[in-house]
Amino acid sequence: MNLVSVIEERKSIRGFLDRAVSRETMESILQTARWSPSGANLQPWRVEVVMGATFARLKSRLTELAGAGVPVNPDYRFHPETWKEPFSGRRRACGFGLLNAMGVGRDDAPGRRQAWLANYAFFDAPAAMMLFMDRDLGKGAWMDMGMFLQSILLTAHAHGLGVCPQAATADYPDVVRELLGVDRQFMLLAGLAIGYPDPNAPANAWRTPRLTVAEFATFHE
Repeated sequence: MNLVSVIEERKSIRGFLDRAVSRETMESILQTARWSPSGANLQPWRVEVVMGATFARLKSRLTELAGAGVPVNPDYRFHPETWKEPFSGRRRACGFGLLNAMGVGRDDAPGRRQAWLANYAFFDAPAAMMLFMDRDLGKGAWMDMGMFLQSILLTAHAHGLGVCPQAATADYPDVVRELLGVDRQFMLLAGLAIGYPDPNAPANAWRTPRLTVAEFATFHE
């Protein structure tokens, strides 16, 4: 499998087989991802790999909080306060496309709630990685974290695994830090649901479209 194929084939996975991911595989993914570039070689990433009983407790706690309507308190704002086009339209299309693939109608309130809560259970994935970064670092470190995250996604795909990067799993960072023993100096950026893709999961049959090169790139000669 070459790099171009990995980039073009990878997609977010929201349904997993009941099959464990070994610690050795998770370590192998990070052994590759650690070579990601970072400005001034800061390497700002901190990763908490969560599996087994600890992961079960994390999923249960986050689902409990979200289900009870406890207000979220993320370490940073993921989305803008006010939406504008074309971004608002893309966001709506993404949400409706996923729900449609899952057979959940726009007026199906219980179905939409169930789909939303599935985020906090990491879509029943057998493992996860929680990504943290020192909160005193600048905006450049966010670019570093993005490159590191992409390295994890691509390497996991090359291992035959599926991953879904999730901002929702960072909605209750204090709870996650307490459960995993992480100091508050480290802000929680996202969680990654990791496992072997279930080919029969409806959500996995859907993929978001992409802009053409002509729509986002300008060539100057």
